[in-house]
Amino acid sequence: MGKVTGFLEIERKDRAYAKPAERLTHYREFTIPMPDPALRDQASRCMNCGIPFCHNGCPVNNSIPDWNNLVYEGDWKNALELLHSTNNFPEFTGRICPAPCEESCTLNIDDAPVTIKSIECAIVDRGWQEGWISPQLPKSKTGKSVAVVGSGPAGMACAQQLARAGHSVTLFEKNDRMGGLLRYGIPDFKMEKHLINRRLVQMEAEGVEFRTSTEVGVSVSVESLRANFDAIVMAGGAEMPRKLEIPGYELPGVRLAMEFLTQQNKRNAGDDEVRAAPRGTISATGKHVIVIGGGDTGSDCVGTSNRQGAASVTQIEIMPKPPVKADKSLTWPDWPMKLRTSSSHQEGCERDWSILTKRVIGANGAVEGLECVRVEWVEGQMREIPGSEFTLKADLIFLAMGFVGPRKLGFVEQTEVALDPRGNVAANTIDYVTSVQGIFACGDMRRGQSLVVWAIREGRQCARAVDLFLMGETELPR
Repeated sequence: MGKVTGFLEIERKDRAYAKPAERLTHYREFTIPMPDPALRDQASRCMNCGIPFCHNGCPVNNSIPDWNNLVYEGDWKNALELLHSTNNFPEFTGRICPAPCEESCTLNIDDAPVTIKSIECAIVDRGWQEGWISPQLPKSKTGKSVAVVGSGPAGMACAQQLARAGHSVTLFEKNDRMGGLLRYGIPDFKMEKHLINRRLVQMEAEGVEFRTSTEVGVSVSVESLRANFDAIVMAGGAEMPRKLEIPGYELPGVRLAMEFLTQQNKRNAGDDEVRAAPRGTISATGKHVIVIGGGDTGSDCVGTSNRQGAASVTQIEIMPKPPVKADKSLTWPDWPMKLRTSSSHQEGCERDWSILTKRVIGANGAVEGLECVRVEWVEGQMREIPGSEFTLKADLIFLAMGFVGPRKLGFVEQTEVALDPRGNVAANTIDYVTSVQGIFACGDMRRGQSLVVWAIREGRQCARAVDLFLMGETELPR
């Protein structure tokens, strides 16, 4: 514990944002890092609790009090080494993780947790700036080969760990660039893609082979992978979107959130309109936009719509409005259900809850409005409120209602693995093996729609399980 009285003397302070009027003019990150003295002060607030509940909240088991203390002492290099011991990509989680560790912080009982996420991000950014991060080459090669299918955070983490263990790893990605949801699902203003690119350079130097524009189950069969690799890891994510089958849903102005977000990220990457929009260009410019779904993906649609110059943006959610403040006596140190307002919401957005959509109104193939009704929840059951029907003006509607599991056609179908009751690939968190010997599963493809930090955890643990399967022993951490 660097400073025994730090939490008593220093108030919580976090990174600031550029003003909305300025940040809405571009797609770059707009978070303003804290200077080193401020970070040192914030790190000194860590109480080094006898039971560090932040460990319980962090899926990758970061040694948070230890690297907080190292930052307080100015030992950034050792802080980086400790951070990397549990997390392959802290620059990703330091930007887009919702920080369940902070919700579990003892100081969060008084709503002033340590700024763990900002300190984490500062450590790894400092590491890149100082040139401390370099490829970690294996001591020797094992002669074993592994195919990792899906290059999102789970696939990247799994591939990197296996390569460092000495295996020959090939990472397959159906899209034209590596990164999965990180690349095409997260807006650049939340995480710029050069962060992924420099990790890919590191991974390639460590021996990982990349195969883009290669969809396993379509352009490459699972049978060929089984013939050419000693193990296969299924890390393809949960890509099946939840559908909204109401009258009018087939109109061209009703689009999936991921179509919209992917197109803008491709434009930002320099792709032309034809390449970026194979199913037709989506533009929110001058339009009244409705986003159905109150989660992070919906928030990303809000921020992207405002940057494109939407006339208005409204986000609706079928569930009730969460409380502004969580009841800590009931929730702490677990993740609380409370109202969360993102930077995109602050840029301009109307929000409404307990709304059920009934019909998309359109004429001549164009969306004109969305018929809705208010609902109430009684003992967990939803019922419409009589006489509460209303219509929202809409030119463009985005469906951001989450995902129901992995796509079954192609890859999953050809593996013939068993599925769990929710339609995810069935595998436990001990050995991550599926019902088919030699085939493993991790990340959202196994656990369902989740967080980047959970994907990294599962990728790392799955790599350990694969290494143990191939070699009979392993030194990889869980």
